[in-house]
Formats: sequence, C-alpha cells, structure tokens
Amino acid sequence: MRQISCERLYLAAVTDLVVSSSSSFNSDMSKASVILYITVGILVLFLVSYSPKKNSDHDHHHHGGGHGQHHRLKLRSSFNFKPTRHDPIPFDPLVADMERRREDKEWERQHIDHSHPELATHDPAPGHESQPEWEDFMDAEDYLNDEEKFNVTDRLISLFPKLDVSPTDGFVTESELTEWNMQSSAKEVMHRTQRDMDVHDRNKDGFISFSEYEPPSWVRNSGNDSFGYNMGWWKEEHFNASDANGDGLLNLTEFNDFLHPADTKNHELLLWLCKEEVRERDSDKDGKIGFEEFYHGLFDTVRNYEEDNHNATHPYHDLPEDPAKQLFSQLDKDGDGYLSDVELLPIISKIHPTEHYYAKQQADYIISQADSDKDGRLTLAEMIEHPYVFYSAIFNEDDSDDDYGFHDEFR
Repeated sequence: MRQISCERLYLAAVTDLVVSSSSSFNSDMSKASVILYITVGILVLFLVSYSPKKNSDHDHHHHGGGHGQHHRLKLRSSFNFKPTRHDPIPFDPLVADMERRREDKEWERQHIDHSHPELATHDPAPGHESQPEWEDFMDAEDYLNDEEKFNVTDRLISLFPKLDVSPTDGFVTESELTEWNMQSSAKEVMHRTQRDMDVHDRNKDGFISFSEYEPPSWVRNSGNDSFGYNMGWWKEEHFNASDANGDGLLNLTEFNDFLHPADTKNHELLLWLCKEEVRERDSDKDGKIGFEEFYHGLFDTVRNYEEDNHNATHPYHDLPEDPAKQLFSQLDKDGDGYLSDVELLPIISKIHPTEHYYAKQQADYIISQADSDKDGRLTLAEMIEHPYVFYSAIFNEDDSDDDYGFHDEFR
C-alpha cells in the first residue's frame, strides 16, 4: 500500500512537470522551474525505493527465502507457570503491549486451573481452541499485518529517535540498543511481579509476608526432593535475604528481587544465591566447593558466558584443566583449596546471567543482522532495509516445510 501511494505521488509529480513545462513555453518561465520539478520527481522515486518491502533480497537470503511469500507477523501464544527458558522481549513496545495482554489472559486461565480448580471450566466443544479469547488474539495479529494500520517502516521511523539518544548522532549503537532492551525488559518483569504480588498479597496492604507467600504450584506439586524445592528458592532464608530493610515484609521492589535474584543489587540476596550454588554443587556435602566440583560444572558455565560475550579472560587452547585451575586460584582468596559462598561472588552474575546479559545478546544479534556496512552501528536506512530483524516472523511447526529459517529465539 505504501508503494502504491508513492507511485501515485510520482505520477502526480510527473503530471505537474508536464503541465509546468507546457506553461513554461507559453509564458517564458525559466528553466529553473523545470529543473525543480525534475528534482521533485527524483526525490519521490527515492522514497519509492525505500518503501517497505516485506520480501527484500536480504530477508530472502537471511530467512532462506526466495518464494515470494508474505511474511506474517505473529504474536507469541504460549505461557507456562514453570519457567523453561529466558524469552527475549519484543523490540516494539506496541507489540510488547499486545503480547502482555495476551499473556495476562493466559496467566489468568492457568492461575485458576492451578490454584482454584473448582472454578475452572473444561468443557470446550470438540476441536475448539483451548486458548482464551482466541478471536481477540487473531484480531491483534490481523492488525499487525494490516499495513494501513501497522506499517513496519513507519514504526521504525518513529522509534529510531527514541533509541538514538546517547548521543543523538544519527546512529544506534550496541549500548543504545542494549539500554532500549533493558528498559523494555524491566517493564515486562515488573508487570509480572505486580501481577504475582496482587495474588499473594492477601490482605491487600501492598506488602507480602512470608506467611502470605506460597511457592508456585509446580514446586508444591513436585515433592520435597525436587530440584526447585531443594534449591531453597521458596524457603524462608530466601525470603529474609530479599527483605532489604529487615521489616519482615517485602515491598514491590523487594518482591521483584525475590523472584529475580540475579538482577538484584542487594548484597545479602546475592550472597544467598552463592550459598545455593554451593549447596547444589557440593557433591560431598562438606559445605564448600573443591576443584573437581568446580571443574565439572561451574567452570563450563562461566566459560560459556564469557565466550557468548566475546570477552573471555582465560585462554582455553591449553590443557582443559589449566584455565580452570587459573580461575579457581583467583577465586580462592584464602588459599585453602576450596571455594566458599563469598568467594563465588565475583562470578555469580556469570552463573546466573542478569537481564543486561540477555539484552546485550539481543542487541548484538540485531546489529549483526542489520549492520550492512559492518561499522558496528545502525542507521535508520539499515533498520528499514532489514525490518524482520526487528519484527521476527514466527511460523507454526506446520510451516516448517518452508525454507524460511527465522530466528525466533529473540522474540
């Protein structure tokens, strides 16, 4: 539709050019008028060339395309109380809001199923879609794919100034994109925390006591010997470590730290996280981590983190144990040959990555795909040229026969 509009503008410009040219011969207008209209025509042609093309050559190459099919934008449609992986947030706040509304409806349904099964209804007609408000969900997807209502190019143009802020120089850098992702992620996380707090805050005083809180159903139903239960994530020690001001209650910020301890700035909660690592990794139950326990588990986690961030501080081309011994020695401050919970603090953010880690990963991926001139930053033109890096099309498994290899891991 954008291309048709631009072509109409172009035809109008050409018509004006013809009329003007004709008039110029009758009234001895200067040649400058003709040159002006030719310039306008060229400018409109330039706009046409930058109109949104959902099937650009790059997208065909990147997504294994070439079929000329329409790339339909899809919202994520799954939600599970039991966490399985870290789901990156949408690039566009408008899409994020749609998905948030969708998730809230699914969360409400599952909350009733898990916590109040007596209120749940399980009598859909045969073949009926079990997900709630499916018609509304499809309406939202139809909106996203109606270029009259949701034009990807227009969205990128409107969002670009909000990303290009530090400094405002016409480029979006990795740090600016990471900060954008961080802000979006913080909004998502706090929304979910508020939703959980509304459930657990039974007396509605804006705080949560330990007696009010109960573990998620997937922990309650798994038994006392399960991974989640034994890790202590739902026990009083965890609650007390999250209670930064020591008043026996968790406010919204403290409850958010309780649910997401990796992102806290609360030293006591980070130390608790280290204690839980020792408890999990301490195979001989001596209360600390020896080298073998460190080498067969924690070291691989740290190494993978550093390699993902391209900032490995330890050479890994020597004998396998050499870099592990080097890092172990650096962490073992008292030189007793073991690592205590306090000595794990320098690497706890690599064992439990923060939201900044995922935000940077997402930014790195976007820049690697959309940075045409490989200068490490994005211009508005590059963003418009690679729209599906920002608006990933996600296909159902039924579409797997297509050659499209969409990267939905960052949606």
